[in-house]
Amino acid sequence: MKKIIFFIVFCTAVEEGSGEHIFVSLEKTWYEAQAYCREKYTDLSFITSQSEQNRLQAASGQNITTGWIGLHKESINSSVWKWSGGEHITYQNWGYWQPDNYNGRESVVQIWYGGKWNDFEPSFELPFYCISVTAVQVRRTWEEALEHCRETDTDLASLHSEWEMHQVLSGIQHDHITEGVWIGLRFLGDRWLWLDGGSMLYEAWPEGEHQDYQCPIQKRCGALTKGGRWGNWDCEEKLNFICN
Repeated sequence: MKKIIFFIVFCTAVEEGSGEHIFVSLEKTWYEAQAYCREKYTDLSFITSQSEQNRLQAASGQNITTGWIGLHKESINSSVWKWSGGEHITYQNWGYWQPDNYNGRESVVQIWYGGKWNDFEPSFELPFYCISVTAVQVRRTWEEALEHCRETDTDLASLHSEWEMHQVLSGIQHDHITEGVWIGLRFLGDRWLWLDGGSMLYEAWPEGEHQDYQCPIQKRCGALTKGGRWGNWDCEEKLNFICN
């Protein structure tokens, strides 16, 4: 019965990105803001869904505050928008008639007071939004880690691309973090599943090793190693973990 209940929760969970958005009230150019976020946190904020947009907006308090986010034009093809971490845009929330490339110099993006996006000149100085991806530093079993995340209205992180993997890896490269950290990957029935219901098109299992993760008998919970690979671990082992 426990597994059936878990599967129902799995199918109805909302997909979100990994990390916490932080509003920084300092005013900087887009490139200065990018450097600041990479030094102090992980990167300028990225947005992959409406729920992620809502989380970012909540970071500045009750009133939405204008500021830089990590979206910019690709240098080779100016018609392509990419996030600071390198991922192509998949979710959009442009304002009316945006992007318009006013005066031919608007190559980066700010979020407006109403939450809509506007392309803007990178040389202007604005506050900005950073994203911080770090592991929870208490050690828990997989189930305890899941409960911990859900107590804070988040979930164990689901990783659907190399870019998302890169963002998470930057937050676990510390001596005090366990070699593996729990993520939202679980073997149920006869297959591996993500907590957010996302596809398994992207995988990062180790290559050239005995592939006991394909049909695990005991190690049925997924962890991410500091080397950037997934592993099937004993669910009762106590590890640090990533909430999204």
